[in-house]
Amino acid sequence: MSKKRYEQAPSDISEAIKQAEVIADFLPPPDQLVLKEETVRITLNLNKKSVDFFKLRAKENGIPYQRMIRKVLDIYAERFLHGISPP
Repeated sequence: MSKKRYEQAPSDISEAIKQAEVIADFLPPPDQLVLKEETVRITLNLNKKSVDFFKLRAKENGIPYQRMIRKVLDIYAERFLHGISPP
């Protein structure tokens, strides 16, 4: 497949293209974007109001509610592991 060159751009766009800077790809490959962390299965009783809240918000964002709860716990633990108390 040969690359076609666009040569009929309006002068302002053509000038912008000439002045554009090529930026090297800085993203890691897809297999390195999300690292699988070790998890532990537990049984935990939570307040119904809290679970309902996470289920609603998770549904609005199209993600599993357990993942949201896990993320909140991870953020909390990370802050205290590094000696930063929550606001």
